[in-house]
Amino acid sequence: MQNPNEDTEWNDILRSKGILPQKEKEFTETDIINMLEKTIEEKQSKSGKQLERLSIDELDELEDEEDEKVILEYRKKRIAQMKAEAAKARFGEVTEISAEDYVQHVNRAGEGVWVVLHLYKQGIPLCSLLNQHLSKLSVKFPATKFLKSISTTCIPNFPDSNLPSIFIYFEGDLKKQLVGPHEFRGTNLSVDELEWILGQAGAVPTELEEDPRPKVRDVLFSKLKSNVDDLSDDNDW
Repeated sequence: MQNPNEDTEWNDILRSKGILPQKEKEFTETDIINMLEKTIEEKQSKSGKQLERLSIDELDELEDEEDEKVILEYRKKRIAQMKAEAAKARFGEVTEISAEDYVQHVNRAGEGVWVVLHLYKQGIPLCSLLNQHLSKLSVKFPATKFLKSISTTCIPNFPDSNLPSIFIYFEGDLKKQLVGPHEFRGTNLSVDELEWILGQAGAVPTELEEDPRPKVRDVLFSKLKSNVDDLSDDNDW
């Protein structure tokens, strides 16, 4: 028996006589897209006509409802953002570790986590200064994990001449090491200078736009001014 859906001349004759039903149209991808666009336009037009029939009070009420939706949507996004920030800001202090803690706290710190490890020893003034500065920076940048360890506790036979030392890691990989007092500009190092140093390595999201270290010219001018003031005082005497 001949297939009635085939495109043959005989079937076309039978369709023209009404013996066979007309063949259903096969829709292409373009036809479907056009149909969707037409439906969207019709709905938008219908919505526009509905708005035209609303009174001023009804329009105000509808506007309030839309504003509320926008506010609720913004609130949801803000809460999600705050939760994400809170999840990152989970440190906020300098933690003392030993050699046994190293793998857990450094190598397994977690995805996206920067770690600043300070090797120090009691009785070294610059080490004490760094610990004070790092304590302040840990509060300012709670998403960064700040650690400290007595040098020989963490690394046996670590030479005192290399102190203080700071090692900076990201996701367990060593990114930068600052070894020895010459890396830290002496006992006049400010907390802003240390923030700048760590920021240049990527360990903290500092907003400092330039190195806060006093310029040589400023230091010389300060000393010169001090000498002039001393001479002035002597003349007055």
